[in-house]
Amino acid sequence: MAHENGQITTGPAEAATRNASLQDLAQILKRDQDAKIDMVAPASAITAVGGHITVTGVEPVLTPSGVTRADGAYRPTAVADEGIADKLKIPTAYLRRMRAEAVDLYDLNVNGWLAKDPSRRFLLRAFKGEPGVLRAWLSDGYKIIDHLDMLTAVLAGIQESGHSVNITGADLTERRMIVRVESEHVAALAPELLRGYRSPFTGQMGDELPLVSAGFVITNSEVGSGRYAITPRIVAQVCGNGMTITKDAFGKVHIGARMDEGIIKYSEDTQEKNLALITAQTRDAVATFMNTGYVQRKITEIEREAGREITSPAEAVEVVAKQLRFSDSVRDSVLNHFIKGGQTTAGGIMQAITATAQTLDDGDAAYELETQALSAMAIAAAA
Repeated sequence: MAHENGQITTGPAEAATRNASLQDLAQILKRDQDAKIDMVAPASAITAVGGHITVTGVEPVLTPSGVTRADGAYRPTAVADEGIADKLKIPTAYLRRMRAEAVDLYDLNVNGWLAKDPSRRFLLRAFKGEPGVLRAWLSDGYKIIDHLDMLTAVLAGIQESGHSVNITGADLTERRMIVRVESEHVAALAPELLRGYRSPFTGQMGDELPLVSAGFVITNSEVGSGRYAITPRIVAQVCGNGMTITKDAFGKVHIGARMDEGIIKYSEDTQEKNLALITAQTRDAVATFMNTGYVQRKITEIEREAGREITSPAEAVEVVAKQLRFSDSVRDSVLNHFIKGGQTTAGGIMQAITATAQTLDDGDAAYELETQALSAMAIAAAA
């Protein structure tokens, strides 16, 4: 299955997309929702066999589509292995090495630590199959907020706000969902911020199109890789570079009450309360972030450091890369985009990072890099 603006692989567990349309994202989420199974199981019911996680003794439940059974074998994803390592206090690097080089030791270590406390309970999030796929290994106090529910609530909040927006792209990875929202009408001039900048994608100059649009990015994890959040994001129209303002984000961590053992079923009341909160927060986000005054204030804040001249680009990029722990390939790409952008300032470093983020195939890596752009600018300005 392929998308016009990105690539996805088939199968629920491997579904990953970059720059998908809203329609494509909704289609994937609905397919995945049908394949999900969540259960709370004690350590005594869990065994590692051949690198798979086998669950036994979980009571089946009757659903509108038939009897749902959780017992069976599940292949852990990399994210699930991280959860196993965290909850059983096995070093993550060692667990990965055992999976790759000595799966018998993987089984021995996991089973040994499970046996230390057989009554301890875990939330296992999985996709059904033969074998199934273990998506996450979490505490039984993790509050589930599924992507599809969140997306539905977010769209309801946007509709309630009465503000016209575009969904400019969405990424779905094993770790999180990322949805970028941009205003159709709210923009502000940023001539100083974009002075002398050349889009590395089109060659157009920021002096010719010095507009910055209002927007925000919505993120959520179903597998313990961060809270759900709504974060303001302003976008330079000349190049599509997004500046994510993480300090103004708001959201909620996934912590809830302890759950009973067995397959998890959610009451309509619980789901409605979760959706109502997200809808209200989205409506508030639109009111807060989608106005010219907010965008202009953020531009002014950014411009305080953006104009600092960079006399040694390679050294400045190296300092930023070391402090923010960029890979060598990302560091080289940032330097290349800095040179192409032609803006020899700390703001040019920020633009180079946000431009690089657009070129990455990995949605998680792109999101994480973009969130570091303003910090990178500050580091470059102080160097």
